[in-house]
Amino acid sequence: MAHHLRPLAARSASAFRTALTPFFQRFSTATIVDELRYAKSHEWAKLEGDTVVVGITHHAQEALGDVVYVDLPEVGKSVAQGESFGSVESVKAVSDVYAPVSGEIVEVNSELTESPGLVNQGPFQEGWMMKVKVKDPAEVESLLSAESYKKFVEEDGH
Repeated sequence: MAHHLRPLAARSASAFRTALTPFFQRFSTATIVDELRYAKSHEWAKLEGDTVVVGITHHAQEALGDVVYVDLPEVGKSVAQGESFGSVESVKAVSDVYAPVSGEIVEVNSELTESPGLVNQGPFQEGWMMKVKVKDPAEVESLLSAESYKKFVEEDGH
């Protein structure tokens, strides 16, 4: 029986997850999500009410390679826009991660402690890093739009 015709239960979890992975994540080397805002240090921000969800971009995780460790901040800590809030360690390097907005950290993605590879598998979904109660919503607007970030990556060779 052809792989795509096998019953769902017969498929491996990995194959099923791959089948559900959005098209853009599997095939694009420069994935940029229109609804997000971006920092020049390659973090993304998604405003949800008065909270901003933060992670690293597809471009950043691709440049890092396989992520093996994520150092997350503590809930309750305050961060300032542009300040390092943690780091990502890959097989290639250790890289600081910077807060795209100022505010209080209200949640961290503790799944990354046990499964840091989620940053590679879904940097815009299950690979998110923290949620920040934003201090100044204007900071979100000061970040790059998807179109501006795409130009930044292409023109500056970052």
